[in-house]
Amino acid sequence: IRGAYWLSSGLLLSAPRRTVGLVINHYSASSMDDDKPATWHRPELKETTKLKFLNSLTRQKDEFIPCNGRRVAWYSCGPTVYDAAHMGHARSFITCDILRRVLIGYFHYDVLYVMNITDVDDKIIAGARRQYLLSWYQGQFNEKRISAEKVLSDIDESVLGFEAKCASEKDAAKKNMLQGIIDVVKKCRAVGDVSEIMAAAASPLSQWLDIKHGAELTDHSIFSALSSRWEADFHQDMEALNVMVPDVLTRVSEYVPEVIGYVMRIIDNGFAYESNGSVYFDTTTFSQHPDHTYAKLVPEAFGDVDAINEGEGELTVSAAHVKEKRSRNDFALWKASKPGEPFWDSPWGKGRPGWHIECSVMASAVIGPHMDIHTGGVDLKFPHHDNEIAQAEACNQDDQWVNYFLHSGHLTIEGCKMSKSLKNFITIKEALKQNTARQLRLAFLLHSWYATLDYSQNTMSEAMQVEKTFSEFFLTIKDVIRSNDTSKPDGYLKWTSVEMQLNASFQERKEAIHVAMCDSVDTPTVLHHMRGLVTISNSYISECKALNVCLLTQIAKYLTYMLKVFGVCKESDLIGFPIEDTASSGDQALLYVEKLAEFRNEVRTIALEQKSTSILVACDKLRDETLPSLGVRLEDKAGRIVVKLVSPEELKCEIEQEQQLKEEQRKRKEQLRLLAEETRVSKLLIFYK
Repeated sequence: IRGAYWLSSGLLLSAPRRTVGLVINHYSASSMDDDKPATWHRPELKETTKLKFLNSLTRQKDEFIPCNGRRVAWYSCGPTVYDAAHMGHARSFITCDILRRVLIGYFHYDVLYVMNITDVDDKIIAGARRQYLLSWYQGQFNEKRISAEKVLSDIDESVLGFEAKCASEKDAAKKNMLQGIIDVVKKCRAVGDVSEIMAAAASPLSQWLDIKHGAELTDHSIFSALSSRWEADFHQDMEALNVMVPDVLTRVSEYVPEVIGYVMRIIDNGFAYESNGSVYFDTTTFSQHPDHTYAKLVPEAFGDVDAINEGEGELTVSAAHVKEKRSRNDFALWKASKPGEPFWDSPWGKGRPGWHIECSVMASAVIGPHMDIHTGGVDLKFPHHDNEIAQAEACNQDDQWVNYFLHSGHLTIEGCKMSKSLKNFITIKEALKQNTARQLRLAFLLHSWYATLDYSQNTMSEAMQVEKTFSEFFLTIKDVIRSNDTSKPDGYLKWTSVEMQLNASFQERKEAIHVAMCDSVDTPTVLHHMRGLVTISNSYISECKALNVCLLTQIAKYLTYMLKVFGVCKESDLIGFPIEDTASSGDQALLYVEKLAEFRNEVRTIALEQKSTSILVACDKLRDETLPSLGVRLEDKAGRIVVKLVSPEELKCEIEQEQQLKEEQRKRKEQLRLLAEETRVSKLLIFYK
């Protein structure tokens, strides 16, 4: 029909008016007479697994429902920057980073991640004063303004104060730590020179100097210099651990006006009171209010004086401060500053924010009166997070500030409690000298994020083995891809029952992984299924002659994707881990290496035929020493050479481990030989007797 336009289905789009009726009538008549109407059954929607989080507020796994659709508002407690970040910090911030990456990269939420820096705190004030005064004192001695006799006398006096502190300490671990410092100082005092003794006595001497001269310090840049230094150091550690930067970073020193306004609203609502220039939260009034509950996270800790005092800070737990409170359970929202402390003007006089108030204020200032997620270490549950909740509810006159409180588990070191106050800790920089950031992250992934993690040799050995499992698999897949051209149509092989089974296993594992991801991000189970996929794929590779490269590539890409989600792989990696610090990285370099490997194989074959030992030794040296130093591993397989690009450092460790294993086997063999010889001699002696 002239002027008509048809869709691929055969329906008429447009046509001249005089012919439309004819065409439609003909089509309708044909349909009614010759064909039955097509039927379509709507597929049934299967119930999908929904994401749940272990919520500290309910102590159970709750379905995750953000307040605002796909947008997630998240606040995380950051560090108090007065010293180097340690593995306890790594436990908390890597855990948060993993959960954040999962929400963004796997569940595809739009996350606003806010983290604070505590740069005003009793620990910072005390630490800054002591470091400044100790440096000043050492300078006085070096410039000979203080005699050696005076230094030794001051050290002796400072140790006496430390001994008194040790005698009154109730905590056995802290008592042992203090006694250990005293013993070291006394031992050094007996044999060392003045400089060595001063270094050994740094802790008692700096505290003694602080008591003597701390109140005389008026330059507040002393405090900001310390916090700025350690904040920069913290960010370097986080970058080294591949932890994503926050979307918003807040510092309490920049939010003092907001803190003052927040505290005033709590007072106006009847839940706080001023006392001697400080402002305290009234826990009794709050807990008795019908719309509020104090200590929602850890109600059994209500009244734990030691925990309350630790949260208040060492500069504000004196008997005088306790007398200012209506109840020992009350805590400071605003602290009146004493001489030698930083201060800001306020309606109550010169002072500074309390520790707990800062997070309530800064989170509310950026996110608003309600948030979806609040994270931090389990050690912050009480009193810090419970006090945060109370402050926010008292200010906003609301009974739910946070919907999901997620707490990362404790970290122990070889089964022992880690504590900076006990000087039983490993810094992040020290840990990174022993293991890579990837290995540390895998160690965390092997444990539930809310469970206690023991940082030990066994834990790291397991993580290294998991890394090796994935690394070897990716290298194998890359070799399979290079050895099989799938760019042409004949590169796509027909699926047999073997491929069907492999794919079925692939889909089952993916489904199991999704269920585990929804189950409060159960990373140990996820890694279990991911390693299972590697095992299944390796079996397929070893048993089949004609490999389906496309299917294997999809499995490898999926595993890489999951490792990217967890932050184990960088975003730019197509398959597997990146090759770092190697001169032989890149596709072009790989071509040259493969040609070299082929040439070596030809030379080695000729040497075997001619029984040329020296040439064989040279070939082995190229494989075992020269190329590994450049990040190249050659594997002699039946009929061909497999080339794998690996980090030189990783290859070096592998070679050292192999050599160590061979040496252990040699020693064991020698021991068995000696034992057999001793047994033989003993039998001979018995025979001759």
